Amino acid sequence: MAKIGNIDVGDFPLLLAPMEDVSDPPFRALCKEQGADVVYTEFISSEGLIRDAAKSTMKLDIYEKERPVGIQIFGAELDSMLKSVEIVEKSNPDIIDINFGCPVKKVVSKGAGAGILKNIDLMVSLTEAMVKHTNLPITVKTRLGWDNDSIKILEVAERLQDVGCKAISIHGRTRVQMYKGEANWAPIAEVKNNPRMHIPVFGNGDVDTPERAMEMRDKFGLDGAMIGRASIGYPWFFREVKHYFETGIHLAPPNMLERLDAARRHLQMAIDWKGEKLGVFETRRHYTNYFKGIPHFKEYRMKMVTSDDAADVFAAFDEVERDFADFQFA
Repeated sequence: MAKIGNIDVGDFPLLLAPMEDVSDPPFRALCKEQGADVVYTEFISSEGLIRDAAKSTMKLDIYEKERPVGIQIFGAELDSMLKSVEIVEKSNPDIIDINFGCPVKKVVSKGAGAGILKNIDLMVSLTEAMVKHTNLPITVKTRLGWDNDSIKILEVAERLQDVGCKAISIHGRTRVQMYKGEANWAPIAEVKNNPRMHIPVFGNGDVDTPERAMEMRDKFGLDGAMIGRASIGYPWFFREVKHYFETGIHLAPPNMLERLDAARRHLQMAIDWKGEKLGVFETRRHYTNYFKGIPHFKEYRMKMVTSDDAADVFAAFDEVERDFADFQFA
């Protein structure tokens, strides 16, 4: 059983990765229903929190049905990170996660996210200060290193553990790779197999089939899998992995009515949480995967992703139900 601090997260937990404009409360709710063991918020700027920026503070919304839930923050300034911890605590999450892995230029250019991989001492000192500043478990999400010539993840993981980090999630790419090429899980396994390590080590990157999740568990011996892109528009991925673990058999994909129900609920929850304009806009990225595999679907998808009016999107869902209710997904 893996434990994050005193939180029992189960045997090889599946974690929903923090993804900007994806891992919001509506989507987290759907993933939780389908078997996600731990969910994380979108990453939140520490500078935005202390300025009380509306977009940042809105991301602090968490709900009882999500637990255990982690709030993820990023930054590179000690004072800002400590103040943001105090703000985050008021939302009463189960976990505070630090993003030391985001490769996006606007984050990296400020020395935050994966940018801090160029300054391991700062990475460790920030983590230590945050651990001392809260009673909540502090965890870290990071990458293998800045580039292939500076991979020091074995040392980094040890040092983070030594200053009180309660779990580490490692994406199997460097910052320079961004999301290109294949994720390399071997260095993550080295971290896990280091006899000095005793905190959970979770793998991230390219867990896109149940077989890959099983490989991460059985071949690489990791403590859990963090699921990102495979879940976008497909929250059923979590239940499919768990079914495969239990039976060795692939679960039949959700039928059309299940997909439509999820899409409708997703959109309505998004509207209820962030208003019609943002709710409609930020659910668009999910529709390709909700309805992937349907032939001659472009006309329907275009209606879903080009209208700013929720009524038009719901009408498009109705058209899909009318025209494809009996469609069988492979």
